[in-house]
Amino acid sequence: MLSDKKSSLAALTLAAVGIVYGDIGTSPLYTLKTIFDPEHGLALNEANLLGIVSLIFWGLTIIVSLKYVTLVLRADNRGEGGIMALMALALSSVTRRSSWQFPLMALGVLGATMFYGDSVVTPAISVLGAIEGLEVAAPGLGRFVVPLTIVVLVSLYSVQRHGTAGIGRWFGPVMVLWFAALAIMGILNIVQAPGILRALNPLYAITFLLENGRIAFVALGAVVLAFTGAEALYADMGHFGKKPIRMAWFLVCFPALVLNYFGQGALLLTRPDAIVNPFFHMLGSWSVYPLVVLSTMAAVIASQATISGTFSMTKQAIALGLLPRMRVMHTSEHQIGQIYIPAVNWLQLIVVLIAVVGFGSSDELAGAYGIAVSATMLCTTVLTFFVIRYRWHLPLALCILATGFFFVIDVALFSACTLKLFHGGWLPLLLGTALFTIMLTWRTGRQLVFTNLEKHAIPLEDFLSSLFVAPPARVPGTAIFLRGESDGVPHAMLHNLSHNKVLHERVVFFTVHILEEPYVARAEQVRITDLGHQCFQVNVNYGFKDEPNIPAILELCAEHGLKFEMMETSFFIARQTVISTPGQGMAPWREHLFVAMSRNARAAADYYQIPPNRVIELGTQVEI
Repeated sequence: MLSDKKSSLAALTLAAVGIVYGDIGTSPLYTLKTIFDPEHGLALNEANLLGIVSLIFWGLTIIVSLKYVTLVLRADNRGEGGIMALMALALSSVTRRSSWQFPLMALGVLGATMFYGDSVVTPAISVLGAIEGLEVAAPGLGRFVVPLTIVVLVSLYSVQRHGTAGIGRWFGPVMVLWFAALAIMGILNIVQAPGILRALNPLYAITFLLENGRIAFVALGAVVLAFTGAEALYADMGHFGKKPIRMAWFLVCFPALVLNYFGQGALLLTRPDAIVNPFFHMLGSWSVYPLVVLSTMAAVIASQATISGTFSMTKQAIALGLLPRMRVMHTSEHQIGQIYIPAVNWLQLIVVLIAVVGFGSSDELAGAYGIAVSATMLCTTVLTFFVIRYRWHLPLALCILATGFFFVIDVALFSACTLKLFHGGWLPLLLGTALFTIMLTWRTGRQLVFTNLEKHAIPLEDFLSSLFVAPPARVPGTAIFLRGESDGVPHAMLHNLSHNKVLHERVVFFTVHILEEPYVARAEQVRITDLGHQCFQVNVNYGFKDEPNIPAILELCAEHGLKFEMMETSFFIARQTVISTPGQGMAPWREHLFVAMSRNARAAADYYQIPPNRVIELGTQVEI
């Protein structure tokens, strides 16, 4: 039994190396050459080099090891992590009427939209950075970098619908090989110039910041590239657990990254001309082509992790009422987390290709990367404060000290990245603003719809009491009416009674509740209330990562004494047609945006996996 646990832990740790750390693991491809880009005006000399390498080392130690691996990983929402799970945890730590509810929700949404920006830049910069090694092998090959990058990315996005179950098992071994290569390359160069090890002293980092002023501040915006992907280790906590993620970091990734950055620093101490692309100069010309192949594989794996993360994030946003329902396809019969969302996949590919063609190199994309990463880090820090203070009830002084320290660092990094606003930083901000607007518009629009329905709602219990004073004719079978949380009598039922003048012999009202937790235990998913006259209210509780599946819920109802025969059951659903009207509500353009999203949202029957031949849709108009 003990050996099984050890082998399971080893397998999870290996998988975590492959999926969680692909993003941060490919950062050595472009970080140092971007920091010393001539545009930044930072001279490549010994003092500056020691200062930068020291900043990277202590940044990895403080931001990744202390903040994320040690502190933030503790803030799990029933085992789940990520900005959405953290937002739900923070919201549940304050009362529903608290004035903090909206700011915390907005902060979580902002962090999520920045993650989307990150997920667009990661594939572009990682694959570009890998294929740029061809320029080192032969400068004439430079014109093929962008076309080859496009081919790799189009291929990657085209296979998403098949899932990663088949090739996913190779991610871990390939990334272990990648990190081993990083470490060996680093050691070989450190041996040539061991003086670089002085950068372990934090005084070099502090001195660099104090003596270089504005130039150091600009460089800080590029140093953040070494920490990209830190958010991924928190987002993937639910897939692997805390221990494998921590072991993967401290045993494999952290040592390999540190050795490689120190190795690149050692190379530049002896060969400053290698700054054009220090990574591909570390082993000499013989290694360039093998490294291009290995780094491209690593970049594809890093990109795959962010693409899968985007699908997962979108599914959570839909469940939390921040995005309209979309088509979600499952790519694995064994792993429930393996999903594919066609609309997100192709939209993301279009934006990624625009970024590749528009920017053309990893150096140009660096500004876009830094601002997305640092903004998400900042949102995570603020939300973490609310969790540890109001949910864990730790002393205020300790909470301020713990998160305040990271808050100052995050603000400094974000501020430095904003200097790149007109050099690529606008891209994630533009994407984030668009998505933020869409999410808040959808959420506000749904609230307006619910308010309108609630205003005209007829209390269900009162209606049933009056209905059965002189009951209509009852026909064989079961009628299931989907009913919103704040609805009275479902509109579909009123239409059915008005037009058909009959009532089924058994009537069931289904209300789906999405809780602010990732999963709800099977035993707690269903609550049944007998309303009399063979009428029942079924309350279904889902977590925001649960898979909505009404047929499965019907089977669960049978365990509670309410059995269903699918061929004798009809589902009545009101299809709402939202109409924008002048007056109160949102700005006209936002109302029109909401109406457009509402009309193109996935049908409720499809989303809840109800067999289409058992569905009867009845239309209703709702004004906002």
